[in-house]
Amino acid sequence: MPDRAIPFRNGHRVTVLDEGTDAHGPYLRLRHELPTPGRQAGPHWHPAIGESWTVRRGSLRFRVDGREIAAGPGDTVRAPARTVHEFRSVAPDTVLDHEIRPPLRHLEMFALWSALDRAGATTRSGVPRNPLALAMLWELQDGYLAGIPPWLQRAILGRLAAIARRTGYARRWTGSVGRARAIDQ
Repeated sequence: MPDRAIPFRNGHRVTVLDEGTDAHGPYLRLRHELPTPGRQAGPHWHPAIGESWTVRRGSLRFRVDGREIAAGPGDTVRAPARTVHEFRSVAPDTVLDHEIRPPLRHLEMFALWSALDRAGATTRSGVPRNPLALAMLWELQDGYLAGIPPWLQRAILGRLAAIARRTGYARRWTGSVGRARAIDQ
């Protein structure tokens, strides 16, 4: 498989290591290179996706199902489906492997996020400036923000994502964010 990388302005780089199906079902394996410490994902959960992260270099702090977990080289942290999780890197030049099962639209989410970021359409912390772009990312994460009722997220963010598709705003970003085209070869 050729090296496929998704770059961000802050130096964060997501590289596709492998994708396919094994005895446990479909999976996506990514490597994240995180040059500077900081929040990587706020509290959220996925109805169907389970994730695991293996630290290769550096250190991270996770909160999974309310439990604080410090992870260093060789440690693996898991968040099963329906489990609230968040994490932050705490050391410079942290590298971790990330497995998503089933991957659903996670690869497209990272590609869209990178396209928005590289176009200057996100804040320094990586949050999209336009609510339509934020809703598109929310939709691709195949999950929910913790602490906000799912029905309310579907009502607001789901409708905004539909507006982004109906008005053509989504095509502006997703036309260049297909699986092969948005990932630097």
